[in-house]
Amino acid sequence: MSDPGSGALDSFDADIPPIRSLTTDDLRAALADGWTDFKAAPAFGLFFAVIYTLGGMGLFFGLLGAGEPFWFIPVAAGFPLLAPFAAVGLYEVSRRREAGEPLKWGPVLGALRGHGDGQLPVMAVVVLLAFGFWVILARGIFAIFVGQSGIGAENLGELLTLAGTTMLLVGTVVGGLMALALFSVTAFSLPMLLHRPVDFVTAIVTSIAGVWANGRVMLLWAAIIAGLLIVAMLPLFLGLLIVLPLLGHATWHLYRRVIAD
Repeated sequence: MSDPGSGALDSFDADIPPIRSLTTDDLRAALADGWTDFKAAPAFGLFFAVIYTLGGMGLFFGLLGAGEPFWFIPVAAGFPLLAPFAAVGLYEVSRRREAGEPLKWGPVLGALRGHGDGQLPVMAVVVLLAFGFWVILARGIFAIFVGQSGIGAENLGELLTLAGTTMLLVGTVVGGLMALALFSVTAFSLPMLLHRPVDFVTAIVTSIAGVWANGRVMLLWAAIIAGLLIVAMLPLFLGLLIVLPLLGHATWHLYRRVIAD
């Protein structure tokens, strides 16, 4: 992905706000500001992170108990797709700290409703549908390569066969492309829906425009998010207790740097 410059944005609707250019310094500053927000209000960060972490643990032990541990691989790969919506409450905490507003549980939890116009819940449906679509794709790829032999707890060694490794390679490529597409859609749309009374289509197009205009920097940001989330999920998802709040708050600050007032 390249940086096409502001000229590539001319075709977007007039309702799309001006897009600023980002540098790697903005990423460092956003992460630093995110860490500051987390330290200033850790209870909120830990609250949302615990819910997300428990969800991951539930998926893992549920699949383990069903004797299908292999399916945790595609589920874990798609689980970060849900992270942006899980962080909406964190965006509100950062917004309130920035605006000098008091931090209260009612308004923070109420942020999940957005402006009460149904736009944020619609985006939640979009994210959940994307996650479900990824699981369907993963099952399709599985059926194509190893559907007849099957992979259960007793024969995970099938992953080391030619069919198994090919399946993992194809699944990684397909999953990566889908994750990149959803990243473009959600990178700035959810903070924007919280911040401005706009419809979800405008928020999505703005997010795509912001990612497109800052291609190289946003690819680096996507890699940072993916890397941190993957590492955080390894110790039974416990690392998410720190990583999710950090990334959630940092995403708000990056949004404020790319979307001009």
